[in-house]
Amino acid sequence: MDAPFPTRDARTAAQRLGDAGEDRALAFLRAHELRLVARKVRFKGGEIDLVMRDGAALVFVEVRCRSRQDFGSALDSIDARKARRVVLAARLYLQRHPAEAQRDCRFDVIALDGADAAPTWVRDAFRLDDL
Repeated sequence: MDAPFPTRDARTAAQRLGDAGEDRALAFLRAHELRLVARKVRFKGGEIDLVMRDGAALVFVEVRCRSRQDFGSALDSIDARKARRVVLAARLYLQRHPAEAQRDCRFDVIALDGADAAPTWVRDAFRLDDL
């Protein structure tokens, strides 16, 4: 008999890769003394993988994972359209959390190319005025 709802095992390979990548990114950022505020924040127009605090600054983190580089690296997968979606989600997040809106904010990217590759951390990967 089939289960009425999909289980975590029913997730696609890409979804499992993304979840594992977010776990690795979170551990990496925590090792660099950033603190987790929220994870997998979703809104209609976009999502934020990780919201972290770096000192007093609020950091919106996009995690990109690639198991192979046939179509470019994980970092290459961040384009202006993706950045705009992250910014939109960040704006919605700040509307829901007005006390956080007073903090300095930045957008970072953690890129993971392969299961064993060291994370590439790009601080200030994009800015609101660049989009």
